[in-house]
Amino acid sequence: MTTVYDTHTSEVTIKAKLAKAASPKLSLLSTGQKNAALLRMAEALVQEASSIIAANALDLQRGRENGISVSLLDRLALNESRIAAMAEGLRQVVELPDPIGDVLEAFDRPNGLSIRKVRVPLGVIGMIYEARPNVTVDAAGLCLKTGNAVVLRGGSSALESNKRIVEVLHEALRETDVPVDALQLVLDPSRASAQEMLKLNGLLDVLIPRGGASLIQNVVKNASVPVIETGSGICHTFIDDSAKPEMALQIAINAKVQRPSVCNSMETLLVHKSFAERHLEMILHQFAQQNVELRGDEQARRIFPGMNEATDQDWDTEYNDYILNVRIVDGLDEALAHIAAHGTMHSECIVTENADHAARFLNEVDAAAVYHNASTRFTDGFEFGFGAEIGISTQKLHVRGPMGLPALTSSKYCVVGNGQIRG
Repeated sequence: MTTVYDTHTSEVTIKAKLAKAASPKLSLLSTGQKNAALLRMAEALVQEASSIIAANALDLQRGRENGISVSLLDRLALNESRIAAMAEGLRQVVELPDPIGDVLEAFDRPNGLSIRKVRVPLGVIGMIYEARPNVTVDAAGLCLKTGNAVVLRGGSSALESNKRIVEVLHEALRETDVPVDALQLVLDPSRASAQEMLKLNGLLDVLIPRGGASLIQNVVKNASVPVIETGSGICHTFIDDSAKPEMALQIAINAKVQRPSVCNSMETLLVHKSFAERHLEMILHQFAQQNVELRGDEQARRIFPGMNEATDQDWDTEYNDYILNVRIVDGLDEALAHIAAHGTMHSECIVTENADHAARFLNEVDAAAVYHNASTRFTDGFEFGFGAEIGISTQKLHVRGPMGLPALTSSKYCVVGNGQIRG
């Protein structure tokens, strides 16, 4: 059925109202009904992979014409294996426990009141995000599983991809008990549509921005709708003096090169000076062979001549590209100070065989995910066993880190009495 829009009302408001109207129906569905819908969505994605890839090709062509970087094109690109992974993410969400209705607390009062605190959906979630079309599927699956309607507003670079993905998901939902209107995609890619979402109090219950620092900060600073802040990722790897050289090399290379376009990739390598004297040249040579542009402090440039100088701005830049800052530090204290000054509270790593240093790093670094002897690339809902994620929260309320199903819930108190009144 074709929806007839009021020409005096914006697309954003219309779709938010549709999602709001669908929200109560969605919240009443059983786990089985929601899971059946997710499985049908996963099946449809695989069946329609060729049409999704064709739509994605239009976005990629426009991106190349507009001079989008290779790393951003990689974030945008879809193929059969990536679409299969998106579908598998939905299937994994099906296998996860449904948090809705979970009793978080239960207690009785002396006056006979029985009180239960239970998980409930947030309601209608607004998502503003950039180039990665897999976010469309992740957000849809996680929101619908938790009984939340969702209004998606992707970036212009992925418009055709997102449009086709949501068309496929809508076609699948029509065969299920989940109301199609619970999943909405804003097709207007203008800044005005995003700005309108920031003020939709009463229609949107929460906003989740996902993208670069400028997008996130615009939402955080200007929204009147409550926001869950997902952070940009200026992530660090600190190689301590006791680190095993081969382990340090593998972790550092993985953190930067495996997929540099994502928020959990490393932007700055910090190296203890004694380790640097023995092994840094070998490690930086490996980065150079991987076509990584290196920018270093004075000490690092002495060890690896030809490296560009790292400026003050570089330490505070999320490149999402084959660019790496390198700084040599006197020890753990200086590494911790650098991370505190330049990190974005996303993901930080120490490579060390010193248990005391590892414990201090894990305890003192203020970040959503802190690693000892493992790559920061693991900060991901799929890798954490959440099936998928709607984002990685770097704030402290109401959730932090990769946001899976429980993060998309609130709670309410159900109070049962037998006629009590308050005196």
